[in-house]
Amino acid sequence: MTAQTGQSSSIGDPAGWLRQLRRKVDLSPVFWIGFILVLLVLIGLPGFWLIYRSFTQVNTGVFTLSHYAEVFSNPRFRTALMNSLILATGSGLLSVFVGVPLAWIITRTNMPLRGLMRALLLVAFSIPTFLGGIAWILLAAPNAGWLNRIYMGLTGAESGVLNIHSMLGAIFVVGLYSFQYVFLMVSSALEFISSELEDAAQVLGAGTFRTMFKITLPLVMPSIVSGFILSFLEAIALFGSPTIILIPARVSIVTTEIWQQFQFPPNVELASAFALCLVVMTIALLWVQRQLLVRKGYTTLTGKAGRKRLVDLGPVWNGGFLVFCGAIATLSLFLPVYVLGRTALSKSWGRPLDASNLTLQWFEDVLFKQPFTTTAIKNTLIYAGVAATFAMAIGIVVAYLVNRKLVRFHQFLGFLPMIPLAIPGIVIAVAIFSAYSRPPLVLYGTALMLIVAFTTRFLPIAFSNSGNIFKSINPELELAARNLGATQIETVQKVTVPLVKRGLISGWILVFILSIRELSCAILLYTNRTQVISTALFQLVTEGSYERVAALGIVMLGIVFVTIGVAYRLLGKDFMLEQG
Repeated sequence: MTAQTGQSSSIGDPAGWLRQLRRKVDLSPVFWIGFILVLLVLIGLPGFWLIYRSFTQVNTGVFTLSHYAEVFSNPRFRTALMNSLILATGSGLLSVFVGVPLAWIITRTNMPLRGLMRALLLVAFSIPTFLGGIAWILLAAPNAGWLNRIYMGLTGAESGVLNIHSMLGAIFVVGLYSFQYVFLMVSSALEFISSELEDAAQVLGAGTFRTMFKITLPLVMPSIVSGFILSFLEAIALFGSPTIILIPARVSIVTTEIWQQFQFPPNVELASAFALCLVVMTIALLWVQRQLLVRKGYTTLTGKAGRKRLVDLGPVWNGGFLVFCGAIATLSLFLPVYVLGRTALSKSWGRPLDASNLTLQWFEDVLFKQPFTTTAIKNTLIYAGVAATFAMAIGIVVAYLVNRKLVRFHQFLGFLPMIPLAIPGIVIAVAIFSAYSRPPLVLYGTALMLIVAFTTRFLPIAFSNSGNIFKSINPELELAARNLGATQIETVQKVTVPLVKRGLISGWILVFILSIRELSCAILLYTNRTQVISTALFQLVTEGSYERVAALGIVMLGIVFVTIGVAYRLLGKDFMLEQG
């Protein structure tokens, strides 16, 4: 009688019936297969169409190599490629010359305020390079720039001495927001190096700086090389800041030329060929990096745990290094934020900021009165939030499958989500446009187009973040749950997810911030209905409305800084360091 009553109650209770079915039938393989298919479509479909369209004639689909022939034979394209290499090399070297000394000073010396300087440099890293470029146009544009006007006022000169609209200006701006790659990698390496070899060198008569050049820097050379390569790749893939700085100087680069191919009438086939050449260059550089680091090992062997001793430089050197760190923080953070705020509060940014020139009009415009900027702010928050959720959902499932080796092809599966890491953002945009601007999946002009782009672009971040989390969790906890009768999905829900909650939140916040800043993908894929803050800023710059640019830029920084503040509150002060 009891059994019959239980059976009838389960039939009348759909939820109970589903729970019994899940216990009898393990539905986890269906769940895993679904996410794997989503990953294959997300990565494979745009890649296929990018390659296909680069080898076909417009509208006919006939195989051709003419697009590649034009890329390599057109003098304009060759000049753009050479300019990109110059920009990337210069900014990479600047990143090394700034980042390595900063890492050594903050990590290995007893300079005062080291913690504050590290925090300021990391906050500067959160400023979008494109927004930093806008700020430096306001600071150092010929004659009209704020610093040039101060110089002319003090000296009586008829023209300023700074010209941001030049290759040197572009190298300066890009390097100013790329050196943090070198800084983070080198400082992380220095944290793990014992001071014993340095102490031995000084006992033998070597001075502090001779020890640094002969002992310390060779030990972290892999990190220096890796930081240079990352800064190089960041510069060669950038679109926003080099474009607005170099177009007035009539200097073209690769990403600008790819963007030009999307102006009416668009030539997607030629853009695809140019984009694939950029991918090949990126892969070649990553291969060179690997070869440089594999040929020589850099290790220290000691019989006990390494200890670190801070170098006492004395008050003179400490004061000099503190000025150096303060100067970098000023150039990368304080001056740009100041000039953006000053411009946003001015009726006319070319006039002195006094009572007659003070206004909140531009904030009112971008927040309430200008439809395309208010739409852009709303769209940015929605798209970034949804993309971060999708990226983390895919990233954590794939990372779980790979780390727990639940599928036979787990090594290949672990390679797939990392592919976008080696592909510049503008190339991903070309690939996504090629894939989703034609049947059967026509997404162009919809919000889903940009959400897919952001998800694809930052999937490697979500996947690597999730992978690091699972490596720190003992699988025996999950095995115990399975032995007690839980299915794979129930184990993930009730055991795994609670353990990785903090890491999931940190990964989501990081992808959210990166999506807010992203311009390279959005610039080719947005429409008037799908404007985001980065594309709205670019449009305002081309219109010369710098007061609105500054106001919208401050709004973007406010969103980014508030998000970072929430992350610090939830996750602790080492949030950004953990992600790096």
